[in-house]
Amino acid sequence: MDTRPRRPDRDVVLLWAFAVVAAVELVAVASDVLAVQWLAKPLLAPLLLTWLWRVRAANAPIAVGLLLATAGDIALLVPSDTAFLVGMGCFLGTQLAFVTAFVGHRRARPAALAGYLTLWVVANALLWPRLGELRLPVLGYSLALCLMAATATAVGLRVALGGALFLFSDLLIGLGAAGTTAPGHGVLVMATYSAALFLISTGWAAASRR
Repeated sequence: MDTRPRRPDRDVVLLWAFAVVAAVELVAVASDVLAVQWLAKPLLAPLLLTWLWRVRAANAPIAVGLLLATAGDIALLVPSDTAFLVGMGCFLGTQLAFVTAFVGHRRARPAALAGYLTLWVVANALLWPRLGELRLPVLGYSLALCLMAATATAVGLRVALGGALFLFSDLLIGLGAAGTTAPGHGVLVMATYSAALFLISTGWAAASRR
């Protein structure tokens, strides 16, 4: 009988690595250490993409979405309006890629589409007076974001929760751009974003197996 200790499965190790990197990123955001954020944040999506590739669930749209999320994460680390718009453009690509994957898996539910589109109208109506030059970019991006969250509901519960958290995280960013923040704002943005990526990735892998 083999009594040697079993090595942890490499696939599981990648998920634990994601959890550790996410925790480091949250601490770095809370303590405002930008150098550590530059080390941790760009690793989040690639770790999940590597895990999806190992479990054979990384189809083209999901892979493109996570790669664009990585580019967006890097852009948003640069403190400038131009970098913010570049990051928004990258994440627009992420949302469209995810929508492509989700719609290809199963048709979206009309009730979910109606609910999220109503939220899109209400949120933009409230933020519109305070967004200034960001009004049109936010309008377009938030539409793609709501479509992603709506189509995610047809894939599975985890993906649906991930889509909702992604929307909530970006809504917080929109509130920040409009001048409304709360204590721990940055930490909450990153916590919900990290959880969203994790839920979407693991939920997609489970749906792909089915």
